[in-house]
Amino acid sequence: MHAYCHRCNGELDSGEDASSFCPHCGAPQIYLPEAPEPDSDASDSSTGVLPPPHPQQIEWKTAILCALLVALIAAVLSVTSTKIPAFSFISWLWTISASVVALGIYQRRRPQARMDAAVGARIGVLVGLTLIAFIGLSMAGAGLVARFALHNMAAFDAELHVQIAKAASANPQPAEMMRYIYSPEFKAGIMLAGFSMLAGLVVLMSTVGGAVSGLLRTRRN
Repeated sequence: MHAYCHRCNGELDSGEDASSFCPHCGAPQIYLPEAPEPDSDASDSSTGVLPPPHPQQIEWKTAILCALLVALIAAVLSVTSTKIPAFSFISWLWTISASVVALGIYQRRRPQARMDAAVGARIGVLVGLTLIAFIGLSMAGAGLVARFALHNMAAFDAELHVQIAKAASANPQPAEMMRYIYSPEFKAGIMLAGFSMLAGLVVLMSTVGGAVSGLLRTRRN
């Protein structure tokens, strides 16, 4: 790059032989040092050190393991209660307290993890969804075995038929509609609707239980 004198506009020498005075008119010249390029690492932080990553609010791996453990026990109790009625109350009590138990296990494994009502509610939702999935799969599997392998679902079918007949007698319908009401498809729809209501109730109770338990166990790190 060529430089020129500010007085006579004559071309100045460049390189190691450059003089501080113009060779044509003798005017003094001022040379400014080139500004260094900014360091990309230093521009990220004034201290030159990258900021630490934002800590996770929930350790999901531990939370999922706790939810799976609680849901597995709930599924076993649900299947057992169909054979031993005495386990029905234990299964119901375990289901409504599953989120509280899961949060207790989670905090025991991660004592320094953040815990408050929001964290408890989110883990409660996870526990509720896992519970419904495990209970649904276990009950469906037990029903298939009981119907097609053990052939002992007659009592359940008779009770369901009585309930449908009682509801139909209270609200008479045409013959064609009555045939549809007593069809296997309608009975399956009733079972799915009942399970959907149960699923919503379990998720709601698990979320509320997790929020309350998280509030009582509040710890911020």
